[in-house]
Amino acid sequence: MTFLPTLRCTLPISLTAEGAEVTQRNAEDYVSTTDVNSVSGQVVDAAMRVHTVLGPGLLESAYAACLSHELRKRGLVVETQVVVPIYYDGVRMDAAYRIDLLVERAVVVELKAITQLLPVHEAQLLSHLRFADYRVGLLINFNVTRLKDGIKRMVNGA
Repeated sequence: MTFLPTLRCTLPISLTAEGAEVTQRNAEDYVSTTDVNSVSGQVVDAAMRVHTVLGPGLLESAYAACLSHELRKRGLVVETQVVVPIYYDGVRMDAAYRIDLLVERAVVVELKAITQLLPVHEAQLLSHLRFADYRVGLLINFNVTRLKDGIKRMVNGA
């Protein structure tokens, strides 16, 4: 089994929307490359289902709720609005970033419902991956006619 490399020795504390605290990753939290690819594939499939049913034009929050529900129906663990603190000048800044969805503690999902994805949205996802110490992320824009045109998979190579 191949495991993804760690990027840092320690992780910051994260809080889920439900208030559950995640202080560090255990060995079982590391997901193999094959599993990460499977999880990201399931996220894309679930997003396609949500988009087929709802279509474009809704608020990001509606897509987030429906995608979370669809993923949980499929038996996946989904955390929403996960706080990712950053450290600046030795001070922890808790409200710095929020991950829209974290699936199976392996795939970061950043959702959008906008006219067009811009480089700043890709930079935002890469920042989430880097600061939260995850390797794979999906940027999904639901405000498109064909969802495949609104999905970008990104990998944190640092």
